Amino acid sequence: MSRRIALVVNPTSGRGLGARIAPAVRQRLTDAGLTVDVYETTCAEDVGRISTEVVASGADAVTLIGGDGTIHLGAQALANSGMPFGVIPAGTGNDFARGLGVPLKDPAAAADLVIAGRTRTIDLATAKDEFITTVVAGGFDSLVNKRANAMTWPKGNARYTVATLAELRTFQPLEYVVTVDGDQIETSAMLVAVGTGPMYGGGLQICAGAELDDGLLDVTIIQPVSRLTLLQMFPKLAKGTHVGHPAVRTLRGRSVRIESPGITAYADGEPLGLLPVDIGIAPGALTVFG
Repeated sequence: MSRRIALVVNPTSGRGLGARIAPAVRQRLTDAGLTVDVYETTCAEDVGRISTEVVASGADAVTLIGGDGTIHLGAQALANSGMPFGVIPAGTGNDFARGLGVPLKDPAAAADLVIAGRTRTIDLATAKDEFITTVVAGGFDSLVNKRANAMTWPKGNARYTVATLAELRTFQPLEYVVTVDGDQIETSAMLVAVGTGPMYGGGLQICAGAELDDGLLDVTIIQPVSRLTLLQMFPKLAKGTHVGHPAVRTLRGRSVRIESPGITAYADGEPLGLLPVDIGIAPGALTVFG
């Protein structure tokens, strides 16, 4: 029996990359004998609505062409549905796909994971009544994210680099209260990040070593360092080798609360809301191909 795949396309992802790669992805799936129903979004709100329709449609699986924002919206409908979920990366950061090990620059290879049909379940974080697929950030990193989202130049991951340099000029350490499984930590820090997987910011392994299916949240606290030291850390963040630095503290738990006055938390690269934020874990909430 032919498998029926709902292919949800965000044509604006990656400044039009979603629209450009969609025909080839559809052809790849069709050539493999899958029946493909294409849904094209016209605005962000469409993603959640269409995903909800797909879950009720009788399709065997859904595949999203888009970036982390698209995936975040789709996950709200697909979480705990049991419907297998494929990702064709077409965004700026593509951190969810990176964490899964999905090929980033080869849409055909990403589609082949859907064709192969092997699935596994992964955890999602929960915060402010939303499912989170990557990392909740609050501090220097969230300010960088805010600045990068407002920029139209440069394209791709270079935006995060430019935004980082701009924020470094004026940033001062923040005061936090971080509570992990009831244990409270009061500390000054540059940032606090909480994730089910390792990646954010276009490939930075802020929660290096995080496993997507261990039922735990990984917490990274970077305590006060000079601007130069923070800048020097970024190449290490890309490799995950910042762990072990004297200013880096890592913890794991099932519930995390972050408090810091006046700071907006970001999740999956989008604003989540002002701190404080309570973060929980939904073990095995999403079924993915790969």
